[in-house]
Amino acid sequence: MPAVRPKLSVIIVSYNTREMTLSCLSTLYAGLGDVSAEVWMVDNGSVDGSVAAVRAAYPDVLVIDTGENLGFGVANNRAMEQASGDYFLLLNSDAFPIGDAVTQLTAYMDQHPRVGVAGPRLLNADGTLQLSCFRFPSPLQAWMENLWITKLFANHAVAGDYRRWAHDRERDVDFVIGACMIVRREVFEKVGGFDPRFFMYAEETDWQRRIHDAGWTVAFTPSADVTHWGGASGLASAGKTREYFFASLDRYVRKHHGVTGLISMRLAMIAGSLMRTIVWTLASVAPKRREHAAAKLRLQTWLLARQTTNWAVANGDGSGRRRSG
Repeated sequence: MPAVRPKLSVIIVSYNTREMTLSCLSTLYAGLGDVSAEVWMVDNGSVDGSVAAVRAAYPDVLVIDTGENLGFGVANNRAMEQASGDYFLLLNSDAFPIGDAVTQLTAYMDQHPRVGVAGPRLLNADGTLQLSCFRFPSPLQAWMENLWITKLFANHAVAGDYRRWAHDRERDVDFVIGACMIVRREVFEKVGGFDPRFFMYAEETDWQRRIHDAGWTVAFTPSADVTHWGGASGLASAGKTREYFFASLDRYVRKHHGVTGLISMRLAMIAGSLMRTIVWTLASVAPKRREHAAAKLRLQTWLLARQTTNWAVANGDGSGRRRSG
């Protein structure tokens, strides 16, 4: 008899997070309930014994040992290409489903056939809400954020975003962050996977933009809660991480809005940085705020320099390097 296709393929990408990955797997298996599932672990060239530890503790886990750092998107693509489930649950190694979260996410997809991707409610380690839904980046969005229009009209259908929303009801959103997201197999088959050109950040944003463009919706559901620690396998250097963030943002805007859109977004950020520089300069007069204001001024100085230079992505160049999971 042919093998029965599992309902769910869980995919965990790890990079030097051995103990956390083992904890993630323990929490995952405890909450699978009656969902038929296969579990994949893609290791991005860890040197901390992650592969051996997972194979010893969880022999049923399907391990892909890349031997190198392929990046979050490419690593997930590797597993999705081989996975058998009707749905793919992409789960960070520092994300821990609470209770029946996996069952709830699977049921949600069953009940909403036009939803291509769904994200749960994410919680910080202390149980507080973690923002997980965002608007797609765009030149218009950049201008509204940098002119503080978004803050003034936080709940507006166009000008607002999801940052002041309580995350207490189901709703369609632009995109959910990739710490935990459930994806319909049909979406992967029709849209394809992550764009491998994104090294760090924006890979899930780009993917969900393409999913939207293909006619699917992306949804948030509070029926499932997942604790997300964040930054488990991130880069040690905050400066490098910051540069990767803006490089990926440039790449995304260049891809979806062209060079003109990229220039507009950069101008919006320059205007915002100039205004924030004035604000923090005035704030630095107060002795109690001087140290904090100085740090903010350093950031704005860096951002101004960065946004007026470094146009490699606009010319079609820029780093195509890949990142850890």
